[in-house]
Amino acid sequence: MKRQKTDYTEIFNATMKKLPSPGLLLGVYMPTGKANIMTIGWCTAGFIWGMPVFSVLVRPSRYTYQGMEYSGCFTVNVPSADMNAALAVCGSKSGRDIDKFAACNLTQERAQNVLAPSIAECPIVYECQVVHSNDILPEKLSDEIMTSAYNDGDYHRVYFGKIIATYAAPNASELL
Repeated sequence: MKRQKTDYTEIFNATMKKLPSPGLLLGVYMPTGKANIMTIGWCTAGFIWGMPVFSVLVRPSRYTYQGMEYSGCFTVNVPSADMNAALAVCGSKSGRDIDKFAACNLTQERAQNVLAPSIAECPIVYECQVVHSNDILPEKLSDEIMTSAYNDGDYHRVYFGKIIATYAAPNASELL
């Protein structure tokens, strides 16, 4: 899909409408060089530390975590309306076991500005460089969040990625 560089604020509302369902696709390269993607439903974007930042949460138990720690960068890919089957696979299968790009008939592209894969079929792509990460502190969570998200104790690491570049198809909003 042909995309052009755009300001992240121009497509922010369209991106956030995909959350929490059906979700977005997080792309990373693994230490082996293999591309991996994972469905995410928890993230946020905004302006902190004098820069645009996309924050994503990844559990250490997830295969993608290794890629986040290895590469220090990621892409957030906003899927088109016809990609729900791919979102289901990428949210329920592990990259340890399958090549999600092949399983979902998706085309891997190298991001233009960071060492991370993007998905050719996605009309919007954010390219991000990690500038900070921290672990969720259980003692700081409300009881509501603790019981709804962390009954098993598998706490997330939060990655704050400086948005280096954003690309969108000219008709991106129509495709979502």
